[in-house]
Amino acid sequence: MTTQQSTDQQNKPVTLVGLGPMGMALAETLLKKGHSLTVWNRSPEKADGLVAKGARRAATVADAVAASPVTIVCLTDYETMYKVLEPAAEALRGRALVNLNSGTPTEAHAAVKWFEERGAGYLDGAIMVPPFLVGEPGAVFLYSGSQSVYDQHLEPLTSLGDPRFLGDDPGLAVLYNTAMLDMMYTTLNGWLHATALVGSANVSAEKFAELALGWFMPVVVDYAGLAQQAPDLDAGNYPGTLNTLEMNLNALDHITRTSEEQGIHSEHPRLMKELAERAIAEGHSGKSYLAIYELFKKATPRP
Repeated sequence: MTTQQSTDQQNKPVTLVGLGPMGMALAETLLKKGHSLTVWNRSPEKADGLVAKGARRAATVADAVAASPVTIVCLTDYETMYKVLEPAAEALRGRALVNLNSGTPTEAHAAVKWFEERGAGYLDGAIMVPPFLVGEPGAVFLYSGSQSVYDQHLEPLTSLGDPRFLGDDPGLAVLYNTAMLDMMYTTLNGWLHATALVGSANVSAEKFAELALGWFMPVVVDYAGLAQQAPDLDAGNYPGTLNTLEMNLNALDHITRTSEEQGIHSEHPRLMKELAERAIAEGHSGKSYLAIYELFKKATPRP
């Protein structure tokens, strides 16, 4: 049975360029949500399964771009995108392109110029979930750049997950993506180092995880109230009412010395200790640990 909603979606054709693992997940989702899909990949045979499900395989990348008002690109990086799309320069004129590659804000800004020179609208994006979660309600996709491209093609973007438009600065999507990966890796490194620390006493990771991840991490996040304290970061307000930098420095010193005593890697806690020491030296004595933020806002002096 064809519903009005699926009919409306089928009236919004989409082109997808790039059929790696993530590209395949995007394509499968668009087909499942009822979009008329044209695909192109440098290895055409990768589209066989999609064609069997109703997708159209374009003979050339120019044909693919010309087939739809919007083309979603999921390739390795910006340079690969340019190489792949250069033969479609004429077809790009008057079309819109949504880029879901990885890169830097500088590359995103350069991409805007590249597409403007070819008469195409451009929206930069970042995928915040693994392929198997694409299409789920909680699958967050970040977008920045052209508000008009975002508004005009919100239907297919919503089909892919939960779209978040961050603003007209095209570099914001990749910047947010990098920042959240920074949080992820820092948290992961903390967990791995802590596990190595108790592991030095023959405590298994499984046993430690029950307490560390099951109780400690949720309690710490709630105790720290990070979201509630975000306005203080913006205001440069770091009251050390309950927990000063000096108190945290003492704890970081204990972590560093214990790591050395237990014979495990100590550079990570030593770096955190040095940051706290530098913050105190730069006039943040008596403030909370969040004053470290003032150091992070400045470039690292080069030798």
